[in-house]
Amino acid sequence: LELAANTRGICFLRASRPALPVFYDNEEAFQVGKAKVCRSSDADKVLVVAAGVTLFEALKAADQLAEQGVNVRVMDPFTIKPLDVQAIQENAAACGGRILTVEDHYPEGGIGDAVLGAVATNRNVVVKKLAVNGVPRSGAPAELLEMFGISANHIVRGCNDILKL
Repeated sequence: LELAANTRGICFLRASRPALPVFYDNEEAFQVGKAKVCRSSDADKVLVVAAGVTLFEALKAADQLAEQGVNVRVMDPFTIKPLDVQAIQENAAACGGRILTVEDHYPEGGIGDAVLGAVATNRNVVVKKLAVNGVPRSGAPAELLEMFGISANHIVRGCNDILKL
């Protein structure tokens, strides 16, 4: 909040509704335009880019995939405009050019489109987008994540699908 307040120009800040665990320490330093890799290994097969509530779903999915012997890298883009293009490109390359984006947002104009733009000129990169493809409605957060295809279960499926390409 403080970073947004002290940034020149227009800022958009999104606050989550569900009760989520605290992931970052209060002392964690953030920079506009700099992503954070939240989980990684030398054997990662897919880069999962997610933010807010979907970041926690991505971390749950990473745990489930690890139980199946599949390592995935999880990235929090922190800002979408500007996007950390270098981090996206480098981490995608480290994961064999496979990217899955997940967002609690329509597919148009969000994280998925920003990531597609970041890798548009890179060879051998595939991006699969998970996003809200219906009219939003009220409901229990876990049910809505499942209903709109952006839950940990859908992320696991999406990673498995992209690995088949």
